[in-house]
Amino acid sequence: MTARAPRIRVQRRPVHGVLLLDKPLGLSSNDALQKAKWLLRAEKAGHTGTLDPLASGVLPLCFGAATKFSALQLDAPKTYEAVALLGTTTSTGDAEGQVLQQRTVDAAQLTPQALAAVQARFTGRILQVPPMHSALKKDGRALYEYARAGIEIERLAREVEIHQLNLALAHTESGLPAIKIVVQCSKGTYIRTLGEDIGAALGCGAHLTFLRRIETGGLTVDRCISLEALEALPEQDRLAQVLPVQTLLAGHAEIPLDEAEAGRFLSGLRRRGPWPDAPAVAVYGARPRALLGVGHVRGGELIPDRLLSPLEIQQILQGLSPADPGAPHAPSPITHTASNATP
Repeated sequence: MTARAPRIRVQRRPVHGVLLLDKPLGLSSNDALQKAKWLLRAEKAGHTGTLDPLASGVLPLCFGAATKFSALQLDAPKTYEAVALLGTTTSTGDAEGQVLQQRTVDAAQLTPQALAAVQARFTGRILQVPPMHSALKKDGRALYEYARAGIEIERLAREVEIHQLNLALAHTESGLPAIKIVVQCSKGTYIRTLGEDIGAALGCGAHLTFLRRIETGGLTVDRCISLEALEALPEQDRLAQVLPVQTLLAGHAEIPLDEAEAGRFLSGLRRRGPWPDAPAVAVYGARPRALLGVGHVRGGELIPDRLLSPLEIQQILQGLSPADPGAPHAPSPITHTASNATP
C-alpha cells in the first residue's frame, strides 16, 4: 500500500486591501473568493455581494481590514451589459432554464420608437417581482430551493431604481433578433427579470443569453484581473494586484488627524474640529499617512463609525506580514489608547 504524500499546509498571512476580480462564467462568487484567497495566502476575506454564476465581470474581493467596508460596495449602484433573446421565455429567465413559450417576433414592430418607449417605461423607479430562481429566503430556505422542488412561492413586488437604461436592437450569431441592454441600477435589481419584463413589453417575451457586470460603485471592469492571470503571476507579484483599502472609500471626504488626535479617534472618542457636516468621511493619520477608519461629521463633531485596529494599521504600513522575512519596520501611528486618551 502506497503511503499518501503529506498535504502541504498553506501558510496564511495578513493581507489588507481590495482585489478587483473579473469573475468568469460558471463560477460562484464564493468559489472565486476562495480561489483568490488561496492564491494570495490571505487570512481573512469576503466579497461585496454575489454575482450570479452565469454572469461575468466586476467582483470586488475584500481582504483583511477592507472587509469592514464591504457593505459600501453592496449598496452601490451597478452597471451591466446583457443580451436578451426575443421570442422565447424560460423557467429561469436565462438560457439555463426550460423553455416555457416560444413566439414569433415581428421585426417590423421593433422600431427605434418602440424601443425608446420601452426604455422610458423601465427607467426610474420601477417594481420588480423577484424571480423564483434567486437567493432570497422564505422560512429559512432560498427561493431557488423551492423552485428546484417545483414549488412556486408568492413574492411581493419590490421597488428598485433604474438610473440609466439603453436598449438597442441586435442579433445573435444565428441571426435571431435580440435586444442589447446596458443598465445602471440600484442594488437588488434582477437583470434577468428586467430582460423578461422588456420582452413582455415588446409583446414577444425574452430571456437573457449574456450578462456581464462592467462597473460597481465606480470600480470598472478594465481595472480587473482574471483568476488565470493572477495565478500566472509569480507569488511576490500577486500582492501588487491588491489595491489599498481606501479604494472602497472614493466617495468619502478626507479628514487628516495629527498623532495625538489619531490615537483618541481610534479609541472611539469623538473629536471636535472645523469640519463641515458630512454623512461619510475617511479619517487618516497625518504622519505617517494611514487610514484609521470612517465616520461622519455632525455639528462640528467627528463621530467614529468603523475603525481599523492598531495591528491592521501597522501591517498596512509595513506592506508585508510582520512574520514575513524582510518585512520593513514601520512605527505605529498610535500612541494613545483608551486607557490614557482624553477627549
